[in-house]
Amino acid sequence: MPTMTASTMRACASFASHFRQLFLTLALLSLSAFGADDSQITFAEIVPGEGGYVLNADIELDINPRLTDAITRGVALHFVAELLVERPRWYWLNEVVVERELNYRISYHAITRSYRLSIGAFHQSFDNLDSALLTMQRIRNWQIASADELAPGVSHEVSLRFRHDTAQLPKPFQVTAIGSRDWNVGTEWLRWTFLPGAATSR
Repeated sequence: MPTMTASTMRACASFASHFRQLFLTLALLSLSAFGADDSQITFAEIVPGEGGYVLNADIELDINPRLTDAITRGVALHFVAELLVERPRWYWLNEVVVERELNYRISYHAITRSYRLSIGAFHQSFDNLDSALLTMQRIRNWQIASADELAPGVSHEVSLRFRHDTAQLPKPFQVTAIGSRDWNVGTEWLRWTFLPGAATSR
């Protein structure tokens, strides 16, 4: 009986050691897959515009070789700017007063050897991919709210991010994109306080 107990203890210790190694391996793989990239919003502001408020922003997106290779091979990539404006309430959760998305699509046309950037219903062609990407990462005069949507003199909490929309990829690529840092490119949420009636930037 003592021999069996010692053997069992050695087996349990060996199993625990292998389990720890497996856990560490999976943790490292998870960090590699979901680790943050270098994408960031370097500038953002909300200013009064015609009939309401507009947003301007500059984004530095970490476009890696896998994404550029996909575009040149004919895979259209979709990106999205997401904006949330909330009015704080001391007695309850914040009230969401504005929720907007601005959708982008970049594609390559082999016949004309040009890159096409679509921003909503607006389309523009470029001779090279870099020019299309630079234009996409410079948001200007995005109408985000009418004058009556934001209460004047009341502080609002603004959240903004920009990311690659992997849900718009062709199905085989969606499977590949799961857990892949190369495909899941995007910024963290940038948050700041905005007081309607005056320009504020971050």
